[in-house]
Amino acid sequence: MNRFIPSILVLIAFFVFDAQANTSKNSPPKLKQQQNAIKLVTSSTSVVTDKASTSSISSNPAAVNVGTGSGALQQFIEKKFGIKNNYGITGQGAWIGDSNKLFSGGIPDAKQTTSNSVLLLDLTVEMAKFNGWKGGLFSAQFLQENAQNTNGQAGIVQGYNSLPDVPPYNRSELYALWYRQALLNNTLFVRVGKTITTLDFNNVIKPVPLSTGDPNIPAVSSLIYTPLFINPAVDGIMPGYTNSAYGITATYTPIKEWYISYGIYDGNLASGKQTGLTGPTFNGRSFQVGETGAAWVLGKYHMPGTTGVGLWHQDGLIQQGYLTENEATGAYLFGSQRLWYRHPGQDISGISGFYQYSINNSSVLPMKQSLGAGLTAFGLIANREDDSMGIGVSLAWLNSRVTERSTELMYQVYYQAKLLTGIYLEPALSYIPTPGQNINFSPAFAGTIRAIVLF
Repeated sequence: MNRFIPSILVLIAFFVFDAQANTSKNSPPKLKQQQNAIKLVTSSTSVVTDKASTSSISSNPAAVNVGTGSGALQQFIEKKFGIKNNYGITGQGAWIGDSNKLFSGGIPDAKQTTSNSVLLLDLTVEMAKFNGWKGGLFSAQFLQENAQNTNGQAGIVQGYNSLPDVPPYNRSELYALWYRQALLNNTLFVRVGKTITTLDFNNVIKPVPLSTGDPNIPAVSSLIYTPLFINPAVDGIMPGYTNSAYGITATYTPIKEWYISYGIYDGNLASGKQTGLTGPTFNGRSFQVGETGAAWVLGKYHMPGTTGVGLWHQDGLIQQGYLTENEATGAYLFGSQRLWYRHPGQDISGISGFYQYSINNSSVLPMKQSLGAGLTAFGLIANREDDSMGIGVSLAWLNSRVTERSTELMYQVYYQAKLLTGIYLEPALSYIPTPGQNINFSPAFAGTIRAIVLF
């Protein structure tokens, strides 16, 4: 399947650019959007049904979004067959595919071209509409990954491409299966089942303001590198994409501007078990994480910002190659801030920034500490109001027991073009001056072109 991805990307680009050229002159102006309030939303608290801006979406919505997709296919089916009431049942999905070219550097005899594909299908049921059970929400997701060892070819530890996670790179799995109940007048949310932990914790790109538009998966950044989705110092321990895990998540939100969350999950990912492909294992190994965060607006233009801080602990065996230990603890910090509006109160064009930090006390994990930041520009290109572009940098301090390289630095730039509603094309360039797998590896330079299709 991977060998067909470059051709698919070319066909998508040709089709949508031709359609865009014929329709852009007649596109209606963007509606004036309200930016004078914050509505802080975590994935534990709700599946967002408001229609939000399409100017920027996650480059890997499978990793950080609760409801992944636009619902366009379901809307088409309902209209086609005259379905007036869907009883709270929502089906949607996304396909993400990319082709990568390693221009220089990497491991000896590296494969110069690799391709990756991810398909996600999502079903949610709002129980109040389905059977009158207020505050209930059910979700099931299926994940199909067909990928190659793109990051390994570049000799990078952090990962410049977020689609390929860990072997097996070709997998079909029940990605999520959970039930969430709202309690205490919609201030306490409890979710039980198989979940993607990175939806709720350490999610730097979750949306801060919500406004009108479609679909609702806006992002603070659309960088494709892995540290944007999981901080390096917790990589390999925290369940998430693609290894989700069974557990319990509780989030308390007494006010919209503040939340606190706690979760406990099957902790066998740390010992090498593919938790995304198996059922829960109860053997005393657990991963626990707590996080609190807040949101605000600054200045007369009401520029939104958010921050979060978390602490995690792994109980039980941690195994990375020949290295083992029995437990580890770590912490992380992240945040984002709108820095400038080009047209305050009229649209969302402007510039935002984000920052990340993580640290652990593990003697086994490949990365001990990390620091990252980035800038994103929204709608600054003439006649391309729904496009975004950005830059990011990530620095990881490496475990001296794993590699002789002390640090690994990575830079990335991207441009995300909205071609049609629900279809995006995103080229990205990545430069890794110090590939972490080996101190003798020369700097790696790679290019990626990614397509994102929401339905």
